[in-house]
Amino acid sequence: MAPHGGYSDLCHISSWRDPMRLPFHRLLLIGALLGLGAACVSQRASPTRLVIAVQPTLTAAEVQQKARPLEQYLEQRLGPGVDVEIYVPLSQAGVVEALRFGQAHVAFMGPFAGLLAVERANAEVVLAEVREVIHDSQKTEATYYYSYWVVPKDSPYTSITDLKGKRACFPSTISTSGYIGPMARLIELGLLPEPPEGREVDPRAFFGQVLFAGGYSQCWEALKAGQVDVTVIAGDVPEKLYQEVLANTRVLERQGPLPSHVVVVSPALPEPLRSKVIDALIGLSAPEYRSLMRQFISGIFVGFQRTDAQTHLGTLREYVKRTHIAFSERIAP
Repeated sequence: MAPHGGYSDLCHISSWRDPMRLPFHRLLLIGALLGLGAACVSQRASPTRLVIAVQPTLTAAEVQQKARPLEQYLEQRLGPGVDVEIYVPLSQAGVVEALRFGQAHVAFMGPFAGLLAVERANAEVVLAEVREVIHDSQKTEATYYYSYWVVPKDSPYTSITDLKGKRACFPSTISTSGYIGPMARLIELGLLPEPPEGREVDPRAFFGQVLFAGGYSQCWEALKAGQVDVTVIAGDVPEKLYQEVLANTRVLERQGPLPSHVVVVSPALPEPLRSKVIDALIGLSAPEYRSLMRQFISGIFVGFQRTDAQTHLGTLREYVKRTHIAFSERIAP
């Protein structure tokens, strides 16, 4: 047998004499080395597990069905030594916690949740989603968009200032475009006071009645039914809904630019895997691969663009600072 230099050489032992002719102590040594060799093979065959967390928007059955093509694409790009698992926590806060405690290495996130991942989980924003959005009346592809205060065409109100004491509808308390941005805009216009430290902005300090309907389409239905006097629509909603709203309303005010969704990575994700993952995700921008994202993550996905938290989420950070709006899903301090 050729001389060896240590553990790595022991993993490449290839031939032995007839064991029936060897002393017992050599047979013991052979058994030990063969066991070590099997361990080496097992060690080489063990794949690296890459966990990608996704915001919960689908049922478990839908995730199982739609996630596998994306997992297979990434495994092909990253090589045979990487096993990709797409993980869907029960809430957006769960995505942040998964990054924070090492249960996920990469995450697709909304901008507000992404900002929290940076601040709470020490995660790094690496990519911004390029989306099919509408800027005013122009359809375009961008990493940002705007949202708009709208009233019915026959509404007597001609300025956002006319709406003091009136009824307003918002999609969600954690919506960047549907609530955080609009509240920050009212503060900028001097229509709402900036809240003191420890307190969130209160829309009822300006509006007489506030409704959180659960989505843009629900707010649009409330406006059409005369249940509210004003609502907000964003340039990243489905085009059909956007065009229907704009065709039947007047825009009184807008806010933005508002950031698109982000990809964040855990500081525990080592190189060179980190760079390979980012490159593989950028590869989804190719037209032949966009459907992998559109059917599972974002229906208006076009591609990914390299960025960082300050560049992409800086405006949102200022909005949150101005309004003191907290992420309403529970996240441990």
